[in-house]
Amino acid sequence: MLENDNALKAEGLTIGYGERTVIDNLSLDFPAGRMTAILGPNGCGKSTLLRALARLITPGKGKVTLGSDNIFSMDTRALARRLAILPQASKAPEGITVADLVRRGRTPWRGLFSAWSEADAAAVARALKEVGLTDMSERPIDQLSGGQRQRAWVALVLAQDTPCLLLDEPTTWLDLTHQIEVLSLIRERNRAQGVTVVTVLHDLNLAARFYDTLVLLGPNGMVAAGAPQDVLTEDNLMIGFGLSAMVVPDPITGTPMVVPR
Repeated sequence: MLENDNALKAEGLTIGYGERTVIDNLSLDFPAGRMTAILGPNGCGKSTLLRALARLITPGKGKVTLGSDNIFSMDTRALARRLAILPQASKAPEGITVADLVRRGRTPWRGLFSAWSEADAAAVARALKEVGLTDMSERPIDQLSGGQRQRAWVALVLAQDTPCLLLDEPTTWLDLTHQIEVLSLIRERNRAQGVTVVTVLHDLNLAARFYDTLVLLGPNGMVAAGAPQDVLTEDNLMIGFGLSAMVVPDPITGTPMVVPR
């Protein structure tokens, strides 16, 4: 598959709920093989945009393309082999084990009566190892902490082994150490395999550290999109969040670091 086949593009998206328009005529490119973080205040449409990119909601106007294909015209299985999404507040069936949950990530690659393959087993084992849950694979999900559950869901989308990953707040419930670990492993997938990653995040400084491109949405639409240093400016933070802040170099990475006043 060519790299450009993994490029996501939103063209003229307008999405609303009832009479309320959340996304209005938005056009954005999400570069193939790069990591893009969507930022913004609560209610600005971050998760709505991500759900439209995953075909979980249908826009009133506009389209989303993956490579040259309109995702709303694609076969469901074909789309699931190219794009995986980790939504907010995922809920597992009662009593399911970690391993059984992660195995569900292999569904797009298996026919109705297909036998479990070595490739399936390897993908699940690799995903469990990446999130540090190998030793907990036979434990029921409902016996795990919130952070462990979140890592299990991340493992599910990694096991799906798609060239495009959409993640809605993947660091929810995680302490800072595990936030960094999860974002690091996602970046490792990106760098090693050229996976296109689009993530909704709240932590501006982690977004600047780990992501190539930032998209900042505000109450009135898109504020800025581009490299972290071009998006996380004092003026943009005031427009997007109403936040008075200094932006200084991160002493470890040199990336922008937001310090609220």
